[in-house]
Amino acid sequence: MSDYKLLIGGRLVAGDTTMPVVNPATEAVIADCPRGSAAQMDEAVAAAKAAFPGWAALPIAERRAAILRLADALNRRAEEFARLLTREQGKPLAESTAELAYTEAFLRSLATLDLPVRVVEDGERRRVELHRRPLGVVAAIIPWNFPLLIVAFKLPLALLAGNTIIIKPAPTTPLTTLRFGELCAETLPPGVVNIVTDANDLGARLSSHPDVRKVTFTGSTETGRRVMSSAAATIKRITLELGGNDAAIVLDDADPKTVAPQLFAGAFMNAGQVCLAIKRLYVHERRYDAICAELAALAEAAVVGDGLLPDVRIGPLQNRAQYDKVLGFLEEAGRDGRIIAGGAVTGGPGWFIRPTIVRDIADGARLVDEEQFGPILPVIKVTGIDDAVRRANASPYGLGASVWSSNPDRAYEVACRLEAGTVWINTHLDFGPTIPFGGAKQSGLGVEFAEEGLAEFTQLTIINRAISRAN
Repeated sequence: MSDYKLLIGGRLVAGDTTMPVVNPATEAVIADCPRGSAAQMDEAVAAAKAAFPGWAALPIAERRAAILRLADALNRRAEEFARLLTREQGKPLAESTAELAYTEAFLRSLATLDLPVRVVEDGERRRVELHRRPLGVVAAIIPWNFPLLIVAFKLPLALLAGNTIIIKPAPTTPLTTLRFGELCAETLPPGVVNIVTDANDLGARLSSHPDVRKVTFTGSTETGRRVMSSAAATIKRITLELGGNDAAIVLDDADPKTVAPQLFAGAFMNAGQVCLAIKRLYVHERRYDAICAELAALAEAAVVGDGLLPDVRIGPLQNRAQYDKVLGFLEEAGRDGRIIAGGAVTGGPGWFIRPTIVRDIADGARLVDEEQFGPILPVIKVTGIDDAVRRANASPYGLGASVWSSNPDRAYEVACRLEAGTVWINTHLDFGPTIPFGGAKQSGLGVEFAEEGLAEFTQLTIINRAISRAN
């Protein structure tokens, strides 16, 4: 149970102490995980700093090849990793298998990007070039909902740009990331990637460390504020992908039977524990009853249980704290609206809540105004497009949104009015490594993926050369 190791300076080492990791479907301890100390975190930063000059000096083609070797190594152990991911995170095995496939795909796709010198002016008087140079040591703080995929959002961009990295996984889902560290130790030079766990007590030390040049964080807006504050003293570069209370709008011409299964999938993937999941559903009054009925039927039919069992569609909440938080939302939802499907599962171990549909609820209820991050979907009746847009935009968050209609042109007009980093039409949760991703308002700062995401891991340097001419 204790064969997991930290990765520091190319060595797989024990933590100074250990901590238990619990299977959320059974509440049983599945491993004693190494817990890093403050001294080990400092050692990891020092190792990354020492490795940086050599790694940054490599041609980008060699850095790219190393990332692709890492993807190859992950491919060979994908089935093992997927089963471990389900055991520690709780999601159904099909979703874990998909997460492994997406992780490999992100590693491969992001590794194909380049950092060419860009000439912006080449005239008689001067030549001006834009160079992208690595920053140095990057700290990547990873959440518990996608503990391996979100590593692949950050690691290939950081390494391709020439940086070195320290990864800090969430304390409730460290195991798959530590196994990934074994692959890094096999395929990358010592110190280029370091992985140190904690019990939510080393984040501030890492994000404020004077030798860390950039912090890339995915998690709640509340924690993002703390990361931003601790990074401020040394003016670190930061990328924050934060909470979302994503709104979906169903127009009066949408077909309920067509859109309901897609809405359900967009809301309840990973038991609703997805930053970009549908968290608020605004439905035109002419489609309201039909959409509610279709969603309720899908919720009642969904199989809830241990993600390793066949046919399970919805797994448990990932940890006890999140389970208790969602139970609070559920209790209030029964007072503020009408629950027409779902609710808490009782009578056995595991942090299970059935997919829950709440109708006859309005803005002002906590379930509508705050991000629940769980399998509860409020369905709010609206009178028209202006009403829906106003309500959708009346939030401090703006990560994603979607519009659903049988008329794509009409939906496009609505999409252009929504305040979000990504707005989908007749789909949701459709993202990929070639599509820039970032939040509006309090849902984030900076961009991930694609060339724009790669630029976030670099220092822009302007080379301005005067052109001399003989008289």
